[in-house]
Amino acid sequence: MDDHGFLKVAAAIPELRVADCEFNTQQIKRLIDDAVGQQVQVVCFPELSVTSYTCGDLFLQKTVVREAEKAIVRLLEETRELPICFIVGAPVEHNSKLYNCAVVCRRGRVLGIIPKVYLPNYSEFYEKRWFEAWQLDTENIEISYAGNFTTFGTKQLFGSKDRNFALEICEDVWSVIPPSSYHAMAGAQLVFNLSASPELIGKRQYVKSLISQQSARCQAAYVYVAAGFGESSTDLVYAGNAYIYENGKLLAESKRFQVTEQLIVSEIDFELLNAERKKNTTFIARPVVPDYNQTGVDLVSENEISLSRTFNPTPFVPASDNYNESCEEIFSIQVAGLAKRLTHTHSKTLVLGISGGLDSTLALLVCAKTVDKLGLPRKMICGVTMPGFGTTDRTYQNAIHLMQSLGVTAKEISIVPASEQHFKDIDHDPAVHDVTYENTQARERTQILMDLGNQLGGMVIGTGDMSELALGWATYNGDHMSMYGVNMGIPKTLVRYLVRWVAETQLDERSKTTLFDIVDTPVSPELLPIDAQGQTTQFTEDVVGPYELHDFFLYYTLRYGFTPGKIYYLAKHAFKGTYDNTIILKWLEVFFRRFFSNQFKRSCMPDGPKVGSANLSPRGDWRMPSDASVNLWLKEIRLLK
Repeated sequence: MDDHGFLKVAAAIPELRVADCEFNTQQIKRLIDDAVGQQVQVVCFPELSVTSYTCGDLFLQKTVVREAEKAIVRLLEETRELPICFIVGAPVEHNSKLYNCAVVCRRGRVLGIIPKVYLPNYSEFYEKRWFEAWQLDTENIEISYAGNFTTFGTKQLFGSKDRNFALEICEDVWSVIPPSSYHAMAGAQLVFNLSASPELIGKRQYVKSLISQQSARCQAAYVYVAAGFGESSTDLVYAGNAYIYENGKLLAESKRFQVTEQLIVSEIDFELLNAERKKNTTFIARPVVPDYNQTGVDLVSENEISLSRTFNPTPFVPASDNYNESCEEIFSIQVAGLAKRLTHTHSKTLVLGISGGLDSTLALLVCAKTVDKLGLPRKMICGVTMPGFGTTDRTYQNAIHLMQSLGVTAKEISIVPASEQHFKDIDHDPAVHDVTYENTQARERTQILMDLGNQLGGMVIGTGDMSELALGWATYNGDHMSMYGVNMGIPKTLVRYLVRWVAETQLDERSKTTLFDIVDTPVSPELLPIDAQGQTTQFTEDVVGPYELHDFFLYYTLRYGFTPGKIYYLAKHAFKGTYDNTIILKWLEVFFRRFFSNQFKRSCMPDGPKVGSANLSPRGDWRMPSDASVNLWLKEIRLLK
């Protein structure tokens, strides 16, 4: 058992009383206990949470500063046996100067104190009246505080090996070059921000955008927690905003304007962040950053932690909040790629096979939109339906109707006579429905398309998708080959969504009906004879497994290089209630076997546009030897449960 690279963190918003350190400490301790109960490993509280942020000139009273330090001493004593690191905000005095600080504590020790760098001094804020700003270029110092001798300064990392966090305070992230940028370059994958930040109209969305961008830019996780109920409302109101981001993506957030305490919990995937940084030139060739003080904190759990966050079972499919925009962009990338290739080659015709299935439908739609964009007639598109031994009436009729409704040139060429002749030529028994029987048909179709392309002065458009390339579910030098593959960067799960989106947003009722039926048709190559009722006897997912599982495996293999164990762990959460663990594990092994054994097909795949963050082109994202061994991956899979 292990934690699979996850760290459970929390943003805590306690109810506070202004300048009442004893009450505030009690509320903080309650939330620490709650966090421990939820397996949280690091919990962060708002800016100046021990005293409250809105003390004003009371910060200049010795009583407040003294009681804040005593409060932290009590917290250290009461949490000495708890397996959690907590971060609170407090005013800290050093050399007759007062600093607005974050205090990092664990197991009865103050691990470090981080002072605020950028102090606001405008309209609603007058921090410079009470606090001294810490200069970023100042070296760390050692001070005595709360009965501990500890490091004081901004250049501090907490953690070990490849898991580190650092801190900044409120206004710091608003600066031109936030301290968190330096923290990230020094090795911090996680940043905590203790904030106060009163509520103003429109400010929430601005803050979320700011934090999301900083998290994405630093390829880091970012936990932001701001003051809530209990702060003074003399001139301002504090809504209790808290956000947890990972590489620009929002994982969890608080409810605003609550009158009770809140604990916002999620998990940070350090393996994901480290995988992203391995490919980023900023982190490969790091600029020189000042030496940071490293404080050892064990951030690895020996046990598998329970996850509160969810995982999208279809990671290639755009999120619902920007679904239309993303589909439009994906489609536009495909169209732009084909438009460039068409104008470059001066092709007179676009030739492609139309099977009545999803992939060829998407390719035909891309061709139609491309010639529309270039102001060319749709009749220059030559769609060819090529019925064979396994073609059903449903897919045949859908192919015909689709070509008619889109106004392209339609041809019908049966592959049966040519295939039968070929069986005779190579002395193959047509009653034996083996790989030769199937591939003969696939290659005959490709030969027809290629020869038509020559005859018509055209370019053959490939219809195969990225999932088929990953699994090798394509006949080598058959449907595997084309002159330009518009679907090469589109996995099967996304193909279905794109076809449905086109049907819903861009076509008339007749075309829409045909597309919806194509979307609902089971995926099949239709290479084996149909049954007595005219139905297909061959279903792709019965052979290779569910495409939604394989696309999930593919995404985390290509995008982050995760191990089979990590992928299996994520899949169990993503597909809980859909597939049991035995099924997931079965198809995970099939995925890696097929992925490795079919690299030779990908090594000579046609050109085609990259659409998302992962691609299989040997000229781009994926450069793998065709004879690489899968043994290490299979060995790990056999140890999984």
